Order: sequence, then C-alpha cells, then structure tokens
Amino acid sequence: MIYRIIFTFLLVVVLGACKSQGDTASSSSSTKTASAQSGEVDEPEVLESRGEVVFDPRNPPAGFTACHRNHCHRVGGGVASYQQVMDEIGATKIIGVPKLGPTPEAPTDVADPPSSATRTPSGLVFKVLDQGNGGEKPTNESVVTVHYTGWTTDGTAFDSSVARGKPATFPVSRVSMRGWSEALSHMTVGARHRMWIPQELAYNGRPGAPSGMLVFDVELINFR
Repeated sequence: MIYRIIFTFLLVVVLGACKSQGDTASSSSSTKTASAQSGEVDEPEVLESRGEVVFDPRNPPAGFTACHRNHCHRVGGGVASYQQVMDEIGATKIIGVPKLGPTPEAPTDVADPPSSATRTPSGLVFKVLDQGNGGEKPTNESVVTVHYTGWTTDGTAFDSSVARGKPATFPVSRVSMRGWSEALSHMTVGARHRMWIPQELAYNGRPGAPSGMLVFDVELINFR
C-alpha cells in the first residue's frame, strides 16, 4: 500500500513538472509569435533598412514635381540631375531606373563644327547626316519623337535616348533649349542632324546642367 502511495505522489510531481515546462514553452512560443507579428523580432533589421535613404525617380521626393531621363524638375522651376537629387536627400541607393545600353561614341568633330556646316544668325550650327523624306517640318506647336545623344565638346556624353533604348517624345514648345527648337524646324521625318548649340542657346549657365557649347546627334522619327 505504501508503495502505491509513493508511486502516485511521484507521478503527480512528474506530470506537474511536464505541464509547467509545456506552459513555459507555449508562453515562449506565443511571445515569439506576437513579437513577430508586431515586428519586434525583426526590429534590428527594420532599423537598418530605415537608415538607408532610397531614391526612386518614379516617386519624386519633396521639392520635386517629376523625374525623367536623368534629371528631376524642381517645384518652382529648375532641374537637378539624379546625382544632385541623391546628394540633397542623402540617398545612398537609386531604384527604378532602366539599365542603360552603350552610349554612342562622340563624333570626331565634336569639339569644332566643320566649315561645311550650316550656320544660322542665332549662332546655331548644324550638319545634315541624312536628308530625311523632304516633307513638312515641325513647328512650335508640334509634338516630336526623336532619338538623340548629347555630348560636351570634350566628348563626354551626358544624355542619350539611344542608350536608354527608347526614343523621346515631347512638345517642341516645352523644349528648354532654344537651339533645339530651332534645329528641329530644319528637319523632316527621317532626317539626322548633328548640331552644335552655343551655351546661350543651350542651358545658358543653369546650375547643375552641362555648360558651354553642346553637341547633339538627332534623328527625327516622327511628329504630329
């Protein structure tokens, strides 16, 4: 009889200990689940990601209205290159920008237009590479589609729709460089021109923009 009592007592103690361990494990599991749901378990990782400022041109940061190609337009006027925007907002990473293809090499006459090039009274100089269809030419009210590459006179490329693999479409009236507007007025569909635009007809010393004379190869694909 005494052995039965002792055995029963020990069984109760053992079962109690197992239940206590099970409750502790269950409580620990519940705590981990709740923490995971609240994000506490991943908090160090979350804090680390929050410490990295990411620039996405598809969602312009405060102070900018729109981003495209390689620059953003500021609220109130003016532009800033993607790198300038990143510097201003403290971004260490950029996303949402298509990978660029190879940029066309600078032409051999990039530094100085040939004597055979056409010079206009405004100071624009252009050379016809392909004549085009000889039809109508864009006006200030036209919307044009073009492929182009731009270089500074030392041969440094600063913008290229060719590298992006997608032609640019825009109203002529919205072009910020007067030299571009004038140059387009000399082109017909299918034409390719090389144009040298003096600074006063280009960005005219605008902060953050390429300075000096700029050289462009432009192909007029279409206009309406």
